[in-house]
Amino acid sequence: MTTPADLETDAARLREAMAKALVEDGVLTDPGWRAAVETVPRHRFVPGFYLPADERDGKGLTVWEPVTAELDYGRWLAAAYSDTTLITQFDGDEPDWKNPQVRHGGAPTSSSTLPSLVVRMWADADVQEGHTVLEIGTGTGYSTALVCERLGSADVTSIEVDPHRLDQAANALYGCGYTPTLAVADGLYGYWPEAKFDRIVAACSFRAVPPALLAQARPGGKILLTLSGWLYGYARALLTVAEDGTAEGQLLPGTVSFMSARTHAAPAFGNPAHWAADLTEKPRAARRSPERITAATEEAFHLRFLAQSAVPDAQMVTVGETVHLVDVVSGSAATLTRYDGDWHVREGGPVKLWERIERVLDAYDTADRPGPETFTLHVYGGGQHLRHPQLPGLPLPCP
Repeated sequence: MTTPADLETDAARLREAMAKALVEDGVLTDPGWRAAVETVPRHRFVPGFYLPADERDGKGLTVWEPVTAELDYGRWLAAAYSDTTLITQFDGDEPDWKNPQVRHGGAPTSSSTLPSLVVRMWADADVQEGHTVLEIGTGTGYSTALVCERLGSADVTSIEVDPHRLDQAANALYGCGYTPTLAVADGLYGYWPEAKFDRIVAACSFRAVPPALLAQARPGGKILLTLSGWLYGYARALLTVAEDGTAEGQLLPGTVSFMSARTHAAPAFGNPAHWAADLTEKPRAARRSPERITAATEEAFHLRFLAQSAVPDAQMVTVGETVHLVDVVSGSAATLTRYDGDWHVREGGPVKLWERIERVLDAYDTADRPGPETFTLHVYGGGQHLRHPQLPGLPLPCP
């Protein structure tokens, strides 16, 4: 039988090993953040979580296995101190961790983000002692604990839209001696009672930068957030807020994905076959393959973000050999089907969805395929635009 003393001894050993591995991987370059990782007991914030099974079920769905100390102590503690994202909730439904069940499929809606990304976010935002910080998306509270350990609890505010999640995070935080300001709030609107902030860091993604965040950052303050959309393209942006309330900053290199803020999640669009049935235009040869944005590559990941900037209300799904694009806002749709090795497209509605994406891909290739870090995001009263010296401006959707 494992005693509390055994648990703390095992956890301390695994925590030190995780910190050492992150140092060797070049993630923990700052002694202050390394000390925080070596100190904060992540296992206290994840009493239960799900891990994917090695194989999918008969319907092709991911099988999610519950993991707790009671079910498998060794697996639970090893996973808690691995550089892995631990899923703690699906579809907004809180699991019964006293009697957890295997899940088939489902959309994750809360998690404990992998420690390397958490540290990377705080480091990229240039969080320093003396800064006041707003964290959007408390989740399990582990990320909150790290920044409290580094800055002290008095300078940290963390908000979470899910009251049950926040209640559990608060219990874990207070149990570990961290006392940040916590509140149930929608990250789209920040948190005015504690504004203004030197740093705002979002652990969820937005379709566009919420204006409230600019208003709640001090002039010279920085906002780090992930932009995403309904094509599930992602980019991280680090913005500096000016005296006049505008903001500007570069996209950051690399790939990362966060769950969408719930108010920015994609809407249901029905049966793709119904949308395809209404397409009356004759098919044409597609100038660009959909594989440019669907491939499992870093470039496709980046291109999907640029593509959704051109068609911000489009969603994409593949059924059999057909790729469907659906826009629930304008009623537009497109299908791409491969015939004899070549792709053909049919489009309908006021927005020619694939034609717009083709124009983005044309411009991208003409500009010699620039990476994310070559793009600048400008946020101002009249809108939000991505800009690049060799590409036309790409507007983001209104927040």
